[in-house]
Amino acid sequence: MKRTFEITPWHIVTHDLNQQDKRLQESMTSLGNGNMGMRGFFEEDYSADSLPGIYLGGVWFPDKTRVGWWKNGYPKYFGKVINAVNFIKLNVLIDGQPIDLAKDQVSNFEMSLDMKQSSLTRSFTLTKDGHKVSFKFERFISAVQKELAAIRLTVTNESDSAVHVTFKSALDTDVQNENANYDERFWDVLKTDQDSTSGSVVVITKENPFGTPRFTVGMKMTNETTLAAEKPTNVTSKEVVDQFSGDLAPHESTQLIKRVVVVTSRDYDTQAKLEAAMNDLSAKVTAVSYDDLFAAHAKIWVERWQKSDVEIEGDTGAQQGIRFNLYQLFSTYYGEDSRLNIGPKGFTGEKYGGATYWDTEAFAVPVYLGITDPQVTRNLLMYRYQQLDGAYHNAREQGLKGALFPMVTFDGIECHNEWEITFEEIHRNGDIAFAIFNYTRYTGDKSYVLHEGSKVLTEISRFWADRVHFSQRNDKYMIHGVTGPDEYENNVDNNWYTNYLAQWTLKYTLQILDEVSPDVAKKLAVSDDEKKHWQDIVDRMYLPEDKQLGIFVQHDGFLDKDLQPVSSIPEDQLPINQHWSWDKILRSPYIKQGDVLQGVWDFIDDFTPEQKKANFDFYEPLTVHESSLSAAIHSILAADLHYEDKAVEMYERTARLDLDNYNNDTDDGLHITSMTGSWLAIVQGFAGMRVRNDQLHFAPFLPKKWSSYQFRIQFRGRSIQVHVDGEGTKLSLLSGEPLDVDLAGTTAHLQLENAQLA
Repeated sequence: MKRTFEITPWHIVTHDLNQQDKRLQESMTSLGNGNMGMRGFFEEDYSADSLPGIYLGGVWFPDKTRVGWWKNGYPKYFGKVINAVNFIKLNVLIDGQPIDLAKDQVSNFEMSLDMKQSSLTRSFTLTKDGHKVSFKFERFISAVQKELAAIRLTVTNESDSAVHVTFKSALDTDVQNENANYDERFWDVLKTDQDSTSGSVVVITKENPFGTPRFTVGMKMTNETTLAAEKPTNVTSKEVVDQFSGDLAPHESTQLIKRVVVVTSRDYDTQAKLEAAMNDLSAKVTAVSYDDLFAAHAKIWVERWQKSDVEIEGDTGAQQGIRFNLYQLFSTYYGEDSRLNIGPKGFTGEKYGGATYWDTEAFAVPVYLGITDPQVTRNLLMYRYQQLDGAYHNAREQGLKGALFPMVTFDGIECHNEWEITFEEIHRNGDIAFAIFNYTRYTGDKSYVLHEGSKVLTEISRFWADRVHFSQRNDKYMIHGVTGPDEYENNVDNNWYTNYLAQWTLKYTLQILDEVSPDVAKKLAVSDDEKKHWQDIVDRMYLPEDKQLGIFVQHDGFLDKDLQPVSSIPEDQLPINQHWSWDKILRSPYIKQGDVLQGVWDFIDDFTPEQKKANFDFYEPLTVHESSLSAAIHSILAADLHYEDKAVEMYERTARLDLDNYNNDTDDGLHITSMTGSWLAIVQGFAGMRVRNDQLHFAPFLPKKWSSYQFRIQFRGRSIQVHVDGEGTKLSLLSGEPLDVDLAGTTAHLQLENAQLA
């Protein structure tokens, strides 16, 4: 396999400047700090194909929905993250000629993402008109000051004669989204300001007809260099530019340090306050050296890795994969702001609109529970609670009671325009309920579920009670016209996963209603008749099953398909989503990702080994794994069934999905939410981590390719280290109160400075 990036434990590094791989390089070297982020595009202009992108958390635009035939209930708009003002723009001219790596002769090229400290470095040597000049670009987005991005450019004259160097540092508002309708621009300029070493812009998202708020953004740059400031030349009306120039003697170096602060109307309710904050923050960070700003930022990343790092011996590719995934996950979200969430592409691209999906609750929550403070996950739960009004609206649009949380959203209102998703992929309501249960089970903290969480559960349950219908013929409650997690099946009846989640949610809500305080119960106002109806649905929910095969049937009619395994598909027709018509895919038996197996994973302790085996053996051979979310579930279930080779195969797929561009689609952005899968596959899969009856359990095995692996897990105020090698498993309590842990069927008593070996 040809790899664009080299395999190293802590870096994503390439020495290959290849125009065909440029977009892939940009995706792979993305940076972020949870508040904002950017693809790894070049600071200077690049004339070949590129996808520049800078994105701001929570800043979006309601773009026009484009559908052939409008139907009642369609979302009025498609919400999308918008490309922000290009604040990293920094053009360099050598002897009056702009550098352009698409055209110029370049040697010693290196681009390196440092995952340990979260920085991007690019260096190269340029030979132009008889001169040789070396460049080193460094950039980071601060984990300390969420509004700060910084760039340091070092230029060295490697020639034996002087060269004239010009820096043009800019804030460029002339940006667009690649997937915009008709090449629309989304920013109007309110104000610009510029002096010899600094400049600022204030922009606002253009007016929209949907009544959603417009976002105001202020950006201020300061530039520090030994070159002389001069009047900018060839400046457009859409940019603010500071220009500097001077001669570099042979073997002399110069630097430009660019600090940019970015503030938005999410935090400041007037333009005056926004501008004041922008100027104050700029003055604050300009008074601190680049090295000190970076040191403070790197310290935060060291602390994150101390909690979360997974160390693998014997397989550098696997080691790089897990670190890359955790790094990009943390770059996208670390829980500081409950108004933000995790988009499937994070800050690395525009696909999926940059909005929040059900991926957060189903896949991200269990990871954040294990490697961060519980408040990080609680903020994800609060995100949904704060958007209940939008969920009420979504249910009303479908003529239903209660709350329907959106498939895709920025503010709680559904903004996805594919009918089979918007109308029908309603299992997301159950996934959000399950996340509340997951948080409560793992942390032991009931303060959320007995207050805000009980409200969310109640309104979801009211939706389910209205969405089901009673079949007199079968004496069962059913749910017709849905799409399950397998999006290669649309508009089906009685998707097992959806029905199971609806039944489980009603049952769990009834349990919680028995535990809430009288004051909370009064506010929820769930009548006895409602409870009785919910219990009846629980008791008589239809769950399709084939007892002869011993499986849960994905949906009515699934077994009537021509059930040929994926191995029967010619290799040149894979992936089928890039070779087959949608009609052919819908008629086929092939499964995009775990569907029934998603439910078996969620409730893995509720099924017998025989049930898990029968369902895995039946469905996995039919699964094409063309969703980035697919491999992790199958790895965990394979490990649970002691199918170790399959577990490792699926781990390698999820760990290196983007690094090896498995699905040939990483050029438009990384698969952020699926990056949770590598951690889940190791911790829940290889190490067998479960929480049962308030106790932590492990049942580890060591993959044949590995010498050892080690991770830390945060559990109820404790930090626990798990080390697995050829001799067995060692558990160590690093902080917190003593704890009993089940280790492969035996009790390990953990206390500080004490390790248990099994």
